[in-house]
Amino acid sequence: MTSGASPTARGGSLGGWVQIPTLRLLVSIADEGSLGAGARVQGVAQSNASRSIALMERRIGYPLLVRSPQGSALTTQGALTVEWARTVLSAVDQMDAAVAALTESPSSGGELFRVGASMTVAEYLVPGWISQLTAAHPGVHPVLEISNSRDVIAKVRQGAVPLGFVETPEIPGDVRSTLVRQDQLVVVVAPGHPWADRAGALELDEVAATALVEREPGSGTRAAFEAVLARRHPGARRAEPVAELNSNAAIINSVTAGLGPAVLSELAVSPALRDGRLLRVPVAGGEIDRELRAVWYGVQEPVGTAGALLRIAHGEAPRPR
Repeated sequence: MTSGASPTARGGSLGGWVQIPTLRLLVSIADEGSLGAGARVQGVAQSNASRSIALMERRIGYPLLVRSPQGSALTTQGALTVEWARTVLSAVDQMDAAVAALTESPSSGGELFRVGASMTVAEYLVPGWISQLTAAHPGVHPVLEISNSRDVIAKVRQGAVPLGFVETPEIPGDVRSTLVRQDQLVVVVAPGHPWADRAGALELDEVAATALVEREPGSGTRAAFEAVLARRHPGARRAEPVAELNSNAAIINSVTAGLGPAVLSELAVSPALRDGRLLRVPVAGGEIDRELRAVWYGVQEPVGTAGALLRIAHGEAPRPR
């Protein structure tokens, strides 16, 4: 039984009716495992929460939840919608932080510092680096701008951010870069996938010929996999993706729901591997290594706050001013 009435045709553009509190409620339901628990986290009555989700289902045009005595489970469409909602909420929170920084900076004498990062680096590495930066430099107000690697490089070249972090090997010759971390790409499947019971390792060209759940064009994860494939298996046939999604979490949920295999960063999939939601499939020929790099434009070396953050990313202890 789905929550609320059966969805009807999609009710116009999302921008005309979607509400931020409803998106936060949907994410809380996913995180807490039930409608009631999600409602409590958001401080709303369960009956009001149920009505809000039912209204969203009617307007969006498909069911988000399936209710049972054990709780509220996300449908496949619901899992994808939750991850898109996380992206929207992240952007709202970034804007909120940026507005607060602009409001506070003139009176506090603080420095507004923008940094760009691609999805995987932004989710799993940059928050720790920024925490070290602000601890050493309390007057700095960081604003993290998250986009795929191609867009981060574009922002660096345009001067919109003085420093960026990317996952792609496709760095233009006029952009300076330095290695900050080694990473691995891993093939992951749901426990019920045929590859889960495979006796031997997968050939990389077999992975390439399979319809995968993939990141969007411009993603560093996708570019890195294609670069490794071109190096190890020149001319290998590439299947069309079964879906293209713009976040690691959305792909992980889609793979868990049985949509198909994926090739993702080890950083991104480690929690899902630990709790058994995903299984790692070995690939013949060794690990699929890739580099995570800092990028900047113009100057020989980043200076000031950008230089301080780069040193932290390299593993150096922050230096108080």
